[in-house]
Amino acid sequence: MKRIFTVQHTQSEHHTNGMVGSWTDWSLTELGKQQADRIAIKLKQELDGKKIVLYTSDLKRAKQTADSIASQLKVVPIVKTELRERNLGRCCGKSVQWLRENLECDEKTIDDRLFPDAESRRDEWNRLKPFFDQIMAAEAENIIIVSHGDLLSVFNSMFLGLGVASLNTCELFGFAGGVSQMIVRDDGKRIIKRIGDMSFVL
Repeated sequence: MKRIFTVQHTQSEHHTNGMVGSWTDWSLTELGKQQADRIAIKLKQELDGKKIVLYTSDLKRAKQTADSIASQLKVVPIVKTELRERNLGRCCGKSVQWLRENLECDEKTIDDRLFPDAESRRDEWNRLKPFFDQIMAAEAENIIIVSHGDLLSVFNSMFLGLGVASLNTCELFGFAGGVSQMIVRDDGKRIIKRIGDMSFVL
């Protein structure tokens, strides 16, 4: 049996300053650091003594969340650019207000891009898919993935066995600090035991 825990990075500066997240490399706020420490302690309680593989996005807010978990579980995070948030192109480094006022394309399908240099949802899916296939085939039984809201919504759809076109009609989003637990049974059945569980930050 394989257990996969996904962790949406905790409160970041862009959650409080009105700026776009995406590929802009924001740090965690002080609250976010405290939330990451709480998640780490609770994951240790669930996984203490087990062999863990920890993957994280290379963006600072996710890496800082992962570092707290790594410190508690005594593991070294494996940094993967594939786990970055979706690239929103030229609005990176700008405010959410600027994004609203300068939006070039209203996303209605998985192939639409907010700006010509942004990723579409299909682009994001294609970026993540090789990593997803890798961890699903790996022998590791306990995996933790620290990433971002948009990226993890794509991961959720992949885990459920849905195709990329499903993102045109449905998604599973979470909040900053949410922890999901997924199980792959020996017979191949996939089960989501919890989704976006916010009790880990309390």
